[in-house]
Amino acid sequence: MSDSHDARLWMSYTEENLQMARMALEAGLHNPSLQNAQQATEKALKAIRALRGMSLVRTHRIGELVRDNLAAQIDVGLSDDDTDLMDSIFTSSKYPPESALPLATPGTAICRRCLQIAERTLDTARQLIAKN
Repeated sequence: MSDSHDARLWMSYTEENLQMARMALEAGLHNPSLQNAQQATEKALKAIRALRGMSLVRTHRIGELVRDNLAAQIDVGLSDDDTDLMDSIFTSSKYPPESALPLATPGTAICRRCLQIAERTLDTARQLIAKN
């Protein structure tokens, strides 16, 4: 497969995760919304890697993927706070006792923030793919 084809495949999964994150939030399902926002962000970053011909990194850590992209001179525009939040989502939404989030269940505000991060990352990936 070509790098462009792989990137587009990653993006199709990204779009699905983002749609599910929105639907879950609308239904008041915060953990599924967070999980899907995190997955959308992760997959958008992997789409960028694929587009640039970078090898697949089997990780769920957003910070690691962002740093790898930065090392390849690709700035996706996520702050350390953004990556820290998204990295806390993967573990906390699947394994609550390991949560890095405050000692409360996540609410609408945190879900909206994570959706915004995912949407920004997806927009960056779309722009990069459109250039190729």
